[in-house]
Amino acid sequence: MDPGPDVEDHVRALVAAVDGADSVRIVVTHGHPDHAGAARLLSDRLGSEVVGPDIPNVVDRVLADGDVVETDEGTLVAVHTPGHTMDHLCFHWPEAGALFAGDMFLGEGDTTWVAEYPGCVADYFRSLERLRALPIDVIYPAHGGPLDDPTDAVERYERHRRERVRQVEQALQAMPDSTVDTLLALVYGDRLPSGLAGAAARSVAALVDYVKAARDG
Repeated sequence: MDPGPDVEDHVRALVAAVDGADSVRIVVTHGHPDHAGAARLLSDRLGSEVVGPDIPNVVDRVLADGDVVETDEGTLVAVHTPGHTMDHLCFHWPEAGALFAGDMFLGEGDTTWVAEYPGCVADYFRSLERLRALPIDVIYPAHGGPLDDPTDAVERYERHRRERVRQVEQALQAMPDSTVDTLLALVYGDRLPSGLAGAAARSVAALVDYVKAARDG
């Protein structure tokens, strides 16, 4: 699942890792290159099918919400969870009470990238609500270690995003004509990690879009 970047040494290691398997299926959660970059090359090396969201020139079989991927350890049920990307899929593993979460969550912290398209913040909240209702005991994010308290994880990620929404709402109420750069300084202050200003600005812009849509809706 999510075989990673298109790096030759990495792909060779993946081929070696599944040596001797009767069959291999490659599952991807979304099309970002750190997740799906190696999928096509790995598929060519192994003669394996790639399944996941509709990623042109990568996915052989497109999965819709509720579609099932059969494995030797049980079924993986596709759960459409837009927000990080519009076509993002998580995979529920009912037999193990587990969720493969892609980039809905990370193994550390309480935030992930939600800024890729108009409406992504509202989608992300709806996706969190959907995952909250699943019978799961552990979440496996694509980056970092397992999350052994799914309820806590969902609550932390929602709380963080809603706090950002609140900050933007308050800033816009005080200064309705604020630019994204102004809001960026108000929301992050001096806590913005080096090199992440561009990503943070897009995140703030997505929050502004959410706040204005809620206000005008």
